[in-house]
Amino acid sequence: MNEKNLTHFDASGSAVMVDVSEKPATARQAVARGIITMNAAAFAAVRDGTAQKGDVLGVARIAGIMAAKRTSELIPLCHPLPLSKLTVDFHLLPEQQAVEAVCTARTIGVTGVEMEALTGVSAALLTIYDMCKAVDKGMELGEIHLVEKTGGKSGHYVRAEGGYV
Repeated sequence: MNEKNLTHFDASGSAVMVDVSEKPATARQAVARGIITMNAAAFAAVRDGTAQKGDVLGVARIAGIMAAKRTSELIPLCHPLPLSKLTVDFHLLPEQQAVEAVCTARTIGVTGVEMEALTGVSAALLTIYDMCKAVDKGMELGEIHLVEKTGGKSGHYVRAEGGYV
């Protein structure tokens, strides 16, 4: 990547919000994933719905959606977007004692929704940590990444199998 690809900097190197006023609105979608790994007791509490603080995945889903909607307030140079759809789904991974979170964000707009999807996944995983930390303070969040994005000038992106391994 060369310097002219770094759109959040002006000619003097100052951080700027990208001017998107001349870009056409297009349908855009992004999907992000991440995993939280935990001990057997925490995994059982999530799986069985017995965590002391309540419905872990239900609360984490709402947290992920709320965070994605507020991405521009959390990430300084992100544009506020009119999101048309946000989902946060979970997959239990018993062999890893882990929960995978998947956030899908959609809009019709002039800039992409990758940051919203990544923010949604991150907040969902952090919420799982918060709700289960009494059982396992050693939980590990990881593998947060963009899986796919569509729309916009850069077109369709699909992450290579295994990422940068």
